Amino acid sequence: MDKHQKWRAEECLNLIASENITSHAVRQLLSGDMGHRYRADDRFYKGTRYMDELEAMGEKLACGVFGADWATLRPLSGHVADMIMVSTLTKPGGSILTVNPADGGYPGLSDQAGYPTFVNVRNLYFPFDSERMNIDADKTRGLIEDEKPSLVVFGQSFFLFPHPVKELLGACRSAGSRVAFDGSHVLGLIAGGEFQKPLEEGAELLLGSTHKSLFGPQGGIIVGKGRAEAEVKGRQFPGLVDNAHWNRVSALIWALDEARRVGGKYAAQVIANSKALAKSLHEGGVPVKCSNYGFTESHQVFLDMKDTKEIENFAQRLEDANIIVDHGIRIGTCEATRRGMKPRDMERVAELIVRVYKGEEPAKVRRDATKLRRRFNRILYT
Repeated sequence: MDKHQKWRAEECLNLIASENITSHAVRQLLSGDMGHRYRADDRFYKGTRYMDELEAMGEKLACGVFGADWATLRPLSGHVADMIMVSTLTKPGGSILTVNPADGGYPGLSDQAGYPTFVNVRNLYFPFDSERMNIDADKTRGLIEDEKPSLVVFGQSFFLFPHPVKELLGACRSAGSRVAFDGSHVLGLIAGGEFQKPLEEGAELLLGSTHKSLFGPQGGIIVGKGRAEAEVKGRQFPGLVDNAHWNRVSALIWALDEARRVGGKYAAQVIANSKALAKSLHEGGVPVKCSNYGFTESHQVFLDMKDTKEIENFAQRLEDANIIVDHGIRIGTCEATRRGMKPRDMERVAELIVRVYKGEEPAKVRRDATKLRRRFNRILYT
C-alpha cells in the first residue's frame, strides 16, 4: 500500500478514463462507523435512524442533480446497477440492445460473458458508425422495428460523443422497448449539465458507476422517471442488493453535493482539457480517433491504433514513463482536471506522450512526467 501510494498517487500522471480522485471529505466519510453497520428495509436491524435519514437526503439530492423523479444509491457498482436494470426490466427469452464491445460497448452487457447470458436474455447490437464513433440512428430504427428489443440501453465504454436518444425514442416507443442510459463514464459530465440529458431526452433510467467522470467513491447509482421506480428500485432488495455499504452511500452523497455546487465548472473544464489534449496529440503525430469530428465531446480521447502488440507496447512504455493509461488506448482527463490542470497543461502532457510515441527512452520522460505531476497537489472542484 505504501509503495502504491507513493508511485500512483504522488509520482504518476493518471490518465485512465475509468478513474478519478475523490475529495478529502469523501475519503473521511468512507472511514466512518457506518462502514461497520447493517440496515434492512424490513427493520430487522435496530439503530438505523441516521442511515434512514441519510438515504432519504441522498435520494433527494440525486434527483435534483440529475433531474430525476426517483433515485437509489444502493447499487454497489455500475455493473451491479446494470444487473438490477436487466433483472427487473427484462424477462428470460427477451432481448437487450446495446453497443457491441467490438465497437467500444461495455463487455459486462455482452453476449460473450456478460450478465444477460446468466438470465437468458438475448443480445442485440446497435448498427455503429466506427468512423464517427457513434450509433447509426438511421439503421437502428429498422433494427428496433424488426426485433422489438425488450430493453434499449444507450451508453458505452469508449464514449466520445452524445448518443441519439431523442432521435430513436419514437422507434423505441412504437416497438414497446424500454429505454435506459448507462452513463457510467459520463455521469459527472451529465451532473454538470454537459454532454447530454438522457432523462429529458426520454430515457426511463440513468445509471452507472460513480467514480469515473463523477468524482465519488467506487460504487453505483440508478436514477429515473416514471413507472420504473416500482419495477427497479422497489425490487432491488433483497435479491440484488442487501446491505448497501452505508459509508459508501454517505461518501457518494457528499460527492453529489460537490457536483451540485461546482459540477458545471468541472464538467466544462474536463471537456475543454480533452479537446486540447487530443488536438496537441494529433499535431504531434499521434493518431487520434475522430480528428474530422472535433475529436471528442467527453472526458475521453481515443487513440486510433489497431495493432494489438503496438498498443500493448505503447501502453507499457507510457507506464514506464509514469504516464498511466489503459490498453484501449483511451486517455481520460478527469483526474488531471480535478488536480487543476488546464488546456495549456494538457499540451505539456501531450508533449510527454509524443516523446514516448516517437521512441524516446521512458526513463528520460519519467523525470519530466513526475515533475509535472508534482506541480498539481491540490484537489479542486470540492
